[in-house]
Amino acid sequence: MAPGNDSFVTEFILLGLTDQPDLQLPLLFLFLGMYIVTVLGNLGLIILIVLNSHLHTPMYFFLFNLSSIDICYSSVFTPKMLLNFISKKNIISYTGCMTQLYFYCFFVISECYLLTSMAYDRYVAICKPLLYNVVMSPKVCSSLMLASYLMAFSGAMVHTGCMLRLNFCDANTINHFFCDILPLLQLSCTSTYINELGMFIMAGINIIVPSITIFVSYGLIFSNIFHISSMEGRSKALSTCSSHIIAVSLFFGSMSFVYLKPSAGCMDERSISSVFYTNVVAMRTPLFYSFRNKDVKTALRKTVSGIQF
Repeated sequence: MAPGNDSFVTEFILLGLTDQPDLQLPLLFLFLGMYIVTVLGNLGLIILIVLNSHLHTPMYFFLFNLSSIDICYSSVFTPKMLLNFISKKNIISYTGCMTQLYFYCFFVISECYLLTSMAYDRYVAICKPLLYNVVMSPKVCSSLMLASYLMAFSGAMVHTGCMLRLNFCDANTINHFFCDILPLLQLSCTSTYINELGMFIMAGINIIVPSITIFVSYGLIFSNIFHISSMEGRSKALSTCSSHIIAVSLFFGSMSFVYLKPSAGCMDERSISSVFYTNVVAMRTPLFYSFRNKDVKTALRKTVSGIQF
């Protein structure tokens, strides 16, 4: 991933979130704490799922992958962002920037489709409970995950390939805390029309298509729930979906604001929204999905009680 012959920039400078010295240290501790919670929380959930056989179900198979993606996803940019708070000049090489962009796109897109697969899993569990083990077989779950990663690979290749065709002449200061698509497009000294068109199309596919699929799935789910006669049954069905609904709303809402808004939008607003879906959303798996879940709490007690000190 070397720059083209006409591209004179060999490194970029990341401006970060703020240039106010008084905010650097508080933000460092804030995002360091969030990163630690993200890594330890998701890693703890992964270990629980692996060690407890009663969690070897489709739902926790998807949660295992979601936690793995969130750890990798946040690790793509958070360490560099933390470094920016204690460095006077945060430099990233051209190759490092393109690599960061590729893996960022890969994990974001894979999470879009993974959340869609989880919505389908909830649909089958609530609307077709008698067929659940047949429909959500290990082969089907593995196929859904493979499809998610293939879509992520193709999307990341398109975004990174389009970025590699651009030339960066003199401007090398990225008004962001990581190498995102829009801030890089603003630095190019060549036409970005194809890139913007490709970004809008890919963002539309990877945001709108999963969103519609999730919307339809939950439309059918709610329709089925309203036909449940007992309040206890309705409450139990809704509780299995609430965490996923919150996570989907946070993730797709902030993503849509960043990538489906015209490129002339305020970069500060985009940065705030980016912080939301890159840092806050990455913590939600252990907070929303797991530690509110009775099965996970039971697994945690069994695992802790089984440890010999």
